[in-house]
Amino acid sequence: MYFSNEGVDDVEELRRTPIFPEYEKYGAKTIDFGGWDLPVQFSSIKQEHEVTREKAGLFDVSHMGEIKVTGPKSFHFLQKLTTNDISNLEPKKALYTFMCNDNGGTVDDLIIYQLAENDYLLVVNAANTDKDFAWLIEKNEFQDEEVNIENVSSDYVQLALQGPKAEEILQLLTETPLSNIRPFRFESHVTFSNVESPALVSRTGYTGEDGFEIYIHYLDGAKLWNLLLETGKDFGLEPIGLGARDTLRFEANLALYGQELSEDISPIEAGLSFAVKIHKDSDFIGKEALKKQLDEGPSRKLIGLEMVDKGIPRHGYAVYKEDVEIGFITTGTQSPTLQKNIGLALVQSEYANIGEELNVQVRKRKLTAKVVATPFYKRKK
Repeated sequence: MYFSNEGVDDVEELRRTPIFPEYEKYGAKTIDFGGWDLPVQFSSIKQEHEVTREKAGLFDVSHMGEIKVTGPKSFHFLQKLTTNDISNLEPKKALYTFMCNDNGGTVDDLIIYQLAENDYLLVVNAANTDKDFAWLIEKNEFQDEEVNIENVSSDYVQLALQGPKAEEILQLLTETPLSNIRPFRFESHVTFSNVESPALVSRTGYTGEDGFEIYIHYLDGAKLWNLLLETGKDFGLEPIGLGARDTLRFEANLALYGQELSEDISPIEAGLSFAVKIHKDSDFIGKEALKKQLDEGPSRKLIGLEMVDKGIPRHGYAVYKEDVEIGFITTGTQSPTLQKNIGLALVQSEYANIGEELNVQVRKRKLTAKVVATPFYKRKK
């Protein structure tokens, strides 16, 4: 994850979510994150990471983008634009997928919620929202009355309640039986105590833990944020910033766009072929390039690395086999859960075998690392 201080002195130019006025009371340290003024931490990254793993954490992810696709041809349109099989969707079900370019590179990874027949909500990465919206408009060969595409990002506050206590906390605020919402399922008219707007509540997340993502009208977002933190206080619930969000998703091997995925890195190279359905009953953009990678094997693969020598593999560091550069680190840090220096790296496929010893260029030294299985962390059921 990129943390830049550029523009912090002139925060008026940064975009802010409706939750921003609440940050200060919880001690947030904010940064410029892709043009947004967002909290990197409230207490400390390590503390927030551990709280989410052991109890529950609340994340403001309202900077994420939401795009509505509706109309009688919306199914056919999304089948062409995305790699997963939209026919597997039905109302109250969500699907992880990709939009790819002709070369198989990733335009974005996203979740599609089917709200009703011919009514879809696409949740995209914040920094890609404008690009994705333009991509969808450009690729739409249907008339407006057949496929309508609307950027509705400003309508929503998105909160993520994650961790083993998440369901117990959220259930105190609603009569909707949350245990009935299975992974990648949702309810779209959930009401909360003392909150006017209904919300869409899905059993999804980006931490490797159980939990929910909540989409609610922006005018009620701050009220729900404070209500959740007050209700969850006795359970150990804390607000969580971008720093811990990154270490949590990294341990669980959940891809971050711009690091594990990009317009130059395909879903196949990133090890995410489960969301690429080559045999679905529709051609889609990038299909031939992705099919070739599946049939022949990709020339590069995303691997897990554990440092043998003392040092932390950081994003962008070169990876070597002896004196030959074979790839680069996409994400790396000291794992708060495992207390090990670990990383993800995109390397030439012949060096992607478990146990293989490689070298990471850390400043002026080449340090030894070994290829290990991912994800680094799996939650206890």
